[in-house]
Amino acid sequence: MIFIKNGYIKTMAGEDIENGQILIEEGIIKAVGKEIEAPADAQVIDARGLIVTPGLVDAHCHLGMWEEGIGFEGADGNEAVEPVTPQLRAIDSINPMDISFQEAREGGVTTAVSGPGSANVIGGTFVAMKTWGKRIDNMIVKDPVAMKVAFGENPKRVYDDQHKSPTTRMATAAILREMLFEAKKYAEDKERSITEPDEKPEFDLKLEALLPVVKKEIPLKAHAHRADDIFTALRIAKEFDLDITLDHCTEGHLIADELAIDGKAAIVGPSFGSRTKFELKNMTFDTPRVLNDAGIKIAIMTDSPVIPLQFLSMCAGLAVKSGLPEEDGWKAITINAAEIAGIADRVGSIEKGKDADIAIFKGNPLKSIDHEVKATIINGKLVYNNL
Repeated sequence: MIFIKNGYIKTMAGEDIENGQILIEEGIIKAVGKEIEAPADAQVIDARGLIVTPGLVDAHCHLGMWEEGIGFEGADGNEAVEPVTPQLRAIDSINPMDISFQEAREGGVTTAVSGPGSANVIGGTFVAMKTWGKRIDNMIVKDPVAMKVAFGENPKRVYDDQHKSPTTRMATAAILREMLFEAKKYAEDKERSITEPDEKPEFDLKLEALLPVVKKEIPLKAHAHRADDIFTALRIAKEFDLDITLDHCTEGHLIADELAIDGKAAIVGPSFGSRTKFELKNMTFDTPRVLNDAGIKIAIMTDSPVIPLQFLSMCAGLAVKSGLPEEDGWKAITINAAEIAGIADRVGSIEKGKDADIAIFKGNPLKSIDHEVKATIINGKLVYNNL
């Protein structure tokens, strides 16, 4: 049992609470408010002068799939030998023992949505997981979260090097459409076989993996930087009546008026670093502000290891520096990220009944480079203590 007292609590579920208290019991937030009495056996954390927030949530990264400090031996995020691999599952590649998990916790990040890279047209499923634990099976918040699909330069480059399709944006879209048509038919045939057993289709692992997508149980997670690629992703989602999130959305600020009509969430970033390819030529930290002003729900990502996960708050801070309202910056790495990932019932805000995932800061990480993470709590356990 942990009792946090005297902190400035950003609940992300309403008003901030000055000199607030949080009671944590059996891994769950038992109570939050101003008038809570500490049980005699509670571990007390005095957060006077500190900011207490929900554990930060990164809605798009590759944590544990590209391990730190090694090359091929720890590179397990892209099965770049065929363009359609929906049957791949991130949980089978993630190494929770990698130092990047520890560094994420030290940065106040408690939940990461991690999955395959963007080499393939369809890459496999993402998982939402805690950043503390030894065994991925015990760290899962939700699996699967989404099905990764990629548009633009990456699939073109990978398969042009192999002298096979796709080498054009047309082919990327066509390959995705073909698989979605097959998955829709497979779903229909399976449904019909309930009453007509002789019509049962032959088992197909790739199509089985796509069933949650065509049934709208999980969204497509669309890697799309350039405006035309974003529109292609949306076009295909409409054609097949699918849910979708726009991940990266680098040129979203150029088409915010159009994106507002579609109303799909955008997970923006990584916006820090050099422009390593042509489709990043319009990269800017203005994008979150412009999309937010247009009424689009946004989250901010690191795309770790592109930006190490512990710098998630820095990415939000740079967006705030570019005009995003500070409160919306906090939302982009807490409750918005959780809602977009479909895990807000457990994480993303400090509310009674939710997982006890808490970050405690000295200084405001969205405003000051001199801030410190003083403590990180995951599932009610003090997993990082710098108090």
